[in-house]
Amino acid sequence: MAVLPKLLVFVWVSTIALSVLAFQQTQPELPIVISTWAFVDAVRAAAQHVIKEGGSAVNAVVRGCTVCEVLQCDGSVGYGGSPDEAGETTLDAMVMDGTAMDVGAVGALRSVKRAIETARLVMEHTEHTLLVGSQASAFSLSLGLPGPTNLSTDDSLQAWSQWEKGGCQPNFWRDVIPDSTSACGPYKVSALMSGQGDRSRVGGGISGKHRKSSFSKATGYGNHDTISMAVIDRVRIFFNFVFIECSDACCGLILHQVSVDSDACFDDLLPQPSKLVAYCFSRHRHLPDLVGDGAIVGASAYADDDVGACGATGDGDVMMRFLPCYQVVESMRQGMTPEEAAKDSIARIRRKFPAFIGAVFAMNKYGVHAGACHGWIFQYTVQDSAMADAVVFTVKPDVL
Repeated sequence: MAVLPKLLVFVWVSTIALSVLAFQQTQPELPIVISTWAFVDAVRAAAQHVIKEGGSAVNAVVRGCTVCEVLQCDGSVGYGGSPDEAGETTLDAMVMDGTAMDVGAVGALRSVKRAIETARLVMEHTEHTLLVGSQASAFSLSLGLPGPTNLSTDDSLQAWSQWEKGGCQPNFWRDVIPDSTSACGPYKVSALMSGQGDRSRVGGGISGKHRKSSFSKATGYGNHDTISMAVIDRVRIFFNFVFIECSDACCGLILHQVSVDSDACFDDLLPQPSKLVAYCFSRHRHLPDLVGDGAIVGASAYADDDVGACGATGDGDVMMRFLPCYQVVESMRQGMTPEEAAKDSIARIRRKFPAFIGAVFAMNKYGVHAGACHGWIFQYTVQDSAMADAVVFTVKPDVL
């Protein structure tokens, strides 16, 4: 009996030693920058700041997103992207503090380029979570942000004009007259469609499967309007985590620091995440005054410093119904790896809407990351301190 305690101690110590060794072998080299899609220039700019210049994660994501904003990545990120069916570009943005679980968001923001800063003002200077429309713009301007500014460009107006000349295809109407699959509006609801139809069908209209098989044509690479960027930096004994997702001229500015003293336990010596999620989204030819998933916490993005963060891209109208990023973070909290959590979140949507198009990436609080997608091939870009340059990772859907 005297041997057993010694054996248990040996096994326990050995297990800890192996765990530490595994951590050293599998964790990314911090600092690290990750972004959705092959936005290499944006990741390089962020990495230059946080890795080579020793800058903060906040400044890194601002620099990276600013590059994408100026370049109007994919022709849809930034002002001049994604006009609605009236030809106007509006912006959504959301900022989430994953430490305090505080959120600020704006939807259908007009005439103000700096949507993410407006969302930050909502979080920091009001008790509200979400402001929308012209009053969100008035709020932004009243607190000193530049504007009013025309968010349309010659290119966006030309794209809208071509869409209108092409019979307004595709669009986001259904069960109306004239037939929205072949004609422009204005549309009306016929007597046969006003509550008299088969209520077992989605919204009293066509089935969800049929609906998304047609809607998915409007969403694809270059029509997702989203860059998501996550940065973890490490400065002396401070570990900072910033997650930002931005599009349509959005970049976020928020940071919390966690100091670690020399007597901290092993888990406390790992990089502790703070605490920012920011996201913006808009969609081509949507109805005016749409508030997309970009302004909805848990749909477009979510962060909890106890666990990690997630960013989503794709068909936001469907994805917001499932809060995929909230699901990812909660699944990681329950013990799933980032890869398992990302795949599980996508699978939950796919079971109900098999024709949807979308993707998520997950990052846990140690910097381990993964992605999952459906309906398209998804890419995300990474650069950590051990990499000479940004590397693009390609994620294929589990179900074709």
